[in-house]
Amino acid sequence: MDTSKMIKAYCMKTKEKNVPMHEAVISKTARGGYMAQGHDGKGNKMTTMMNEAAANEAIKNGVAKKQGW
Repeated sequence: MDTSKMIKAYCMKTKEKNVPMHEAVISKTARGGYMAQGHDGKGNKMTTMMNEAAANEAIKNGVAKKQGW
């Protein structure tokens, strides 16, 4: 898969920045924001907050799935 379109996040465990997120699932928070959850390919869980435009773009590109909104 092309990693340039993947959601990038900070990995708290390994302290790496801009790590591509695998198997991302986007959900809407109670306050109206969007949150992507996935893993870094090594088993370390990752979470990042994003705006609606970025969430819709990730779903359109096929790098994330939509959950419950």
